[in-house]
Amino acid sequence: MAEFTDLTKYPIGSLHGVGKVKMAAYNRLGVESVRDLVYFFPRAYENRSHISLLCEAPADIKSAVILTVATTPRVHLIRRGMSLLKFRAFDESGVCEITYFNQDYLKNSFPIGSVFRFYGKVERVGKKFEMSSPVAEPYFEGKPLPPFAPIYSLTEGLSQKQIASHVEAALSLMGDGFHDCIPCDILSKNSLCDLSFAINQIHKPTDIKSLAEAKRRLIFDEFFKFAAGMALSAKKVTREGVARRCPDTDVSKLLAMLPYTLTDGQAQAIADISGDMQSDVPMSRIVIGDVGCGKTVVAAAAMYIAVKNGGQAALMAPTEILATQHYADLAPMFEALGIKCALLIGSLTPAKKAKIQAALATNDPDERIDIVIGTQALISDRVEFACPALTVIDEQHRFGVNQRATLSKKSRHTHMLVMSATPIPRSLALVMYGDLDVSRITEMPSGRQRVDTFLVDEGYRARLDAFIKKQVAEGSQVYIVCPAVEEKELEDDEIGLSGIPLSTLDFTEKPSAPPLKAAVQYANELSERLPELRIGFVHGKLKAAEKDTVMNRFAEGDLDVLVSTTVIEVGVNVPNATLMIVENAERFGLSQLHQLRGRVGRGSKKSYCILVSGAKSKNQLSEGSRSRLETMTRSYDGFSIAEEDLKQRGPGDFLCLSSSREIRQSGDMYFKLADMCEDASLMTEAFAAAKNFVAENPELGGYTPLLCEIQRMFTLQSDIIS
Repeated sequence: MAEFTDLTKYPIGSLHGVGKVKMAAYNRLGVESVRDLVYFFPRAYENRSHISLLCEAPADIKSAVILTVATTPRVHLIRRGMSLLKFRAFDESGVCEITYFNQDYLKNSFPIGSVFRFYGKVERVGKKFEMSSPVAEPYFEGKPLPPFAPIYSLTEGLSQKQIASHVEAALSLMGDGFHDCIPCDILSKNSLCDLSFAINQIHKPTDIKSLAEAKRRLIFDEFFKFAAGMALSAKKVTREGVARRCPDTDVSKLLAMLPYTLTDGQAQAIADISGDMQSDVPMSRIVIGDVGCGKTVVAAAAMYIAVKNGGQAALMAPTEILATQHYADLAPMFEALGIKCALLIGSLTPAKKAKIQAALATNDPDERIDIVIGTQALISDRVEFACPALTVIDEQHRFGVNQRATLSKKSRHTHMLVMSATPIPRSLALVMYGDLDVSRITEMPSGRQRVDTFLVDEGYRARLDAFIKKQVAEGSQVYIVCPAVEEKELEDDEIGLSGIPLSTLDFTEKPSAPPLKAAVQYANELSERLPELRIGFVHGKLKAAEKDTVMNRFAEGDLDVLVSTTVIEVGVNVPNATLMIVENAERFGLSQLHQLRGRVGRGSKKSYCILVSGAKSKNQLSEGSRSRLETMTRSYDGFSIAEEDLKQRGPGDFLCLSSSREIRQSGDMYFKLADMCEDASLMTEAFAAAKNFVAENPELGGYTPLLCEIQRMFTLQSDIIS
């Protein structure tokens, strides 16, 4: 094996031709070292292998033509600071005038009689042809030119030609020194090419087959390193502490208090948790299920097991209103079983907080609180547990990185159960929660009615108002969700292109988008149209106390209509709400729409969800928007909807991981090339290989380069599950 060359030690400025200006440009692209440049993969390729005659070149599409230079290039000054370089070239079908703007230095590059492969748009002008600033490559019989040209993401100060030249220099510097950190037996078993071949082909593919082999290898690498990192993370947690064994997992007394029978999914999740908690290895499990599928009962069973075995349990929710709701639902049941339960939220007085904190920390079992339900107040330095056994996190993705890290540190010696009401696809769950065991609840409890869903346009406004009045007159309540808080907000639509296949992009001019409905103005206008209704509004810009006050009024029936932004996507349970109206529905993703729909249909009354497009008619919607919204009217399975959403939007958009608008090379969370939808089977192979490899090599001893690669990946992507 060739001697390993660590390209991270070479700053990008060490390459010839990369001065301070270009180095700053590369830094803007996230390229700081020569190693970064080697892994700065093309975003697309131009296929220059299909040669056309001038007369056969299609209009408005770039083509490759082989032409012989016929005239001496001449420079024509148009005005100060602008010049044209012109000459003629021909093939057997015609003559083409070729023009370059402000590139006088090319004057001596095209001697008469020389042959070039020109790549660009061929325009027909009468009987002649024209090309403006085509790419020109010297052509010699018997020496074929590369069929594909890489296209890199650019920034000001860098051109395609410059990046290609610098990549060539970086590859030359590497030579044969690519240190392949994936073990040979794994490469062989999965029929993968070596790393040197893959890197060279991804930048300079010789044919489609080689490019496919290279991409497959590099995608496998990304999945393998990520999965290995997650496996190491899980082992690290296991080594750092011993959890309380909970051998008594009989939850029959708790289940006997329920007015219904568990679904198969709930029963299996409880069985998974019972098995985990019998061990002193800390449980790390997530329960994923649709809104209303019964995850709270599963969490209650886990907390009951913890207390039955002499421990304490904590349930942390993202909002005070949700924590209070959990407490109201669970405390009576636990107290009937002789279990002390408390609510710890930020709005309590200091004296009440201190009393609860003391009761959590006391060693006196008669005074000790067994279960505490609360918000991030639970991760305060003042909160200590006498005998912690279980931590439950509801809607974990709603907490920030620092909150998750703090809770993880506090829970190091306890079992941990995470709940998510987002029906996450298997492929995404595998990546998001690679360090957690996953339980999925796919059924809904019996008795839940389907929420009938309809797609309408602005022409239905009068009928919508009448339907709102009808629902309220029958004693029900209504949600109305708007995409904006105030007018003009989000007028500049921010739709990322990351993760979307280039072939699906449509750059044709679109009609201007309909104005966004805004919660504040909508509530005022609705009050004018329907003055007899009690209407409130809530949005994320309100202070937490104001928001909770409005939502509590709605929950208690003091408001007929709640106009809101998506702040109610995860929120209070109002069984009396029977109508969900989503304005500008085309602006929402499928999973988000499904989450919003889950706010209604939680009681015994028939419920409805109406998706209102901002267009004057449904026919004015784009094909993609119309297809997405019609999917909502046909499908009610959250997991199927989430799979479709993942395919359409990519994981980055699906999870809204960051408010940053920084451009990435793909839509996936941790990957440059890998796509969890398109590469699902390869991901499964890589994850299995990584899991087995880490099991056999728990410290990765003797695999330092692989460990470095894993650390680099997780350092660059710090927003991971803690």
